[in-house]
Amino acid sequence: MKFSKTPSLGKFLASLFLLFLLAGCQSMAPARAADAAQVDHLLTLIDQRLAVAPMVAKAKWNSGGAINDPPREQLILDAVVAQAKGLDPVFARRFFQAQFDASKAMQLGLHAQWRQQGKGRFDDAPDLGRDVRPVLDQLTPALIAVLEKIQPMLAQPGMPAYIAMRSKVLVRGDLDGEPRRAALQGWLKD
Repeated sequence: MKFSKTPSLGKFLASLFLLFLLAGCQSMAPARAADAAQVDHLLTLIDQRLAVAPMVAKAKWNSGGAINDPPREQLILDAVVAQAKGLDPVFARRFFQAQFDASKAMQLGLHAQWRQQGKGRFDDAPDLGRDVRPVLDQLTPALIAVLEKIQPMLAQPGMPAYIAMRSKVLVRGDLDGEPRRAALQGWLKD
């Protein structure tokens, strides 16, 4: 068997494709490791907030409370935007609305699943005021603090794509990834 000493066109094209692929991945990465750490921290906090949704779903299942409560949502959004003094108010509202929508997506999915299963009342359902609200009240200022660092980074080339990519690793995607998509919707521009 005789081998040519010049690379074949196929190998050349494959190498060229790999080079372009690596260049594309490079443009998706944040400019600094510190930026990547902040993105990961934000996504971890988003995931922690989503981890509360099943508790809320159980409490509302037992009480028969509505998952969608626009007047209550508006009050909470107004309070959160007032707390987020270092953020653009429109950005803060969009971000936290996305987190509410992600939680509701998870709650609606769980309620549908439980209806289909004929699930009765939960014996271990948490109390929204006593058990759930304090967890959310701790997460909100932490989210605001990280958002203040992240907001200017969103204009970096490739940053939204990087956040979307990392979210697939760090943010729960139960129910076909809908909560994760909802958590990024509206504030993260492609």
